[in-house]
Amino acid sequence: MRQPERGGCLFRLLALVGLVALIGLLFLVRHPLFRVAGRWLAESDAPAHADAIVVIGDDDYTGDRAFRAADLYRAGWAPTVVASGRMLRPYTGIAELIAKDVESDGVPAAAVVPFDHNAEDTREEAAALSKLVADRHWSRVMVVTSNYHAHRARYIFKKVFPSNVSVSVIGARDVNFDPESWWESRQGRKIFFLEMVSYCEAWWELHASAN
Repeated sequence: MRQPERGGCLFRLLALVGLVALIGLLFLVRHPLFRVAGRWLAESDAPAHADAIVVIGDDDYTGDRAFRAADLYRAGWAPTVVASGRMLRPYTGIAELIAKDVESDGVPAAAVVPFDHNAEDTREEAAALSKLVADRHWSRVMVVTSNYHAHRARYIFKKVFPSNVSVSVIGARDVNFDPESWWESRQGRKIFFLEMVSYCEAWWELHASAN
């Protein structure tokens, strides 16, 4: 009977030890890695002067996107705020709610453009908004969204909008997602993993449409 080779057993043992060591190392540095991942999702552009500030739906319960857009308007970064949102009923939708939020935070009603649509996701919303941007002859747009959505929104809008339109994305704080500690709450973990899946889906769809 052939005896097992000692070298093979030793190699497997070393491989097992190496794997256990790697798992242990990843466990020790998990929090810094989680922070890097959270910051990557929430990567935001610096404010830049634009023709319009676009608040995309859906905002959170406390209206953080709307209030961040109002801050930018009051700081003089753009003369117009677009309140974008899907229809909830034939007579009203999220756009109207966002418009009320920005108006309650100091944006004049005359400077607010409610934009109703029936988009199912960010890609469809970007496509709908690109038509509004073209109709208004805007060349610079600031998009305001939740912090965890900023990286994906930037990728999608830059792919969907015409190349002659400059797009910057501003991430607003979100009551349910802190990039520095998202893994500590059930809601934070849920948002993170759903956003990662959504990013991969957006990449797949836009890559496939480009080909």
